[in-house]
Amino acid sequence: MQGKGMGLFFVGLAGVIVLAAGGFMAAGYVSGQVGLAGAVLGFILFGLVPAAVAAGVGVFLLLQARRRAAERQRAQQLERLLGMIRARGQVPVDQIMLELHMDRQAVQNAIYELVSLGLFTGYIDWERMVFYTADASKVGSTTCPNCGGQREFVGQGIVRCPYCGATLFIPPGQGAPTASSATTA
Repeated sequence: MQGKGMGLFFVGLAGVIVLAAGGFMAAGYVSGQVGLAGAVLGFILFGLVPAAVAAGVGVFLLLQARRRAAERQRAQQLERLLGMIRARGQVPVDQIMLELHMDRQAVQNAIYELVSLGLFTGYIDWERMVFYTADASKVGSTTCPNCGGQREFVGQGIVRCPYCGATLFIPPGQGAPTASSATTA
């Protein structure tokens, strides 16, 4: 909130600068102390230029505050998702979508982000559309915890069972098979 407040302050300051410079230059012109060209030049140099700098700083601070707020909101959303899955052990994807106001792709992206951060170990049964938590020893083996089938490596931290379609999310360094040790159906 501090960045937003400072941004608004600088934008307001820009308005005050324009009004003050306009008033001073108009007063000088009306009193005959400054000619029209001098008043216009003075307004540009002492009004518009400093106001543009202040407004630019203000807009920059407002944009930074908005970006930080979006990052905080994203972190809170990831934290809530992780908390939901860990607390319940298994959570239907549609329930996650409803509670967190996310579509399926956003839920999937959030899970991949949690996996890449090393915060989530578990799997999803795409047939039932349910996320499950699982300890690393269960997920790190070469068999699917959902159906017992042999899994195949899909990407960093992601393993897919070709038999039941379950996608397993394994944080790096927790037993994920390498491309050379993975088997395919």
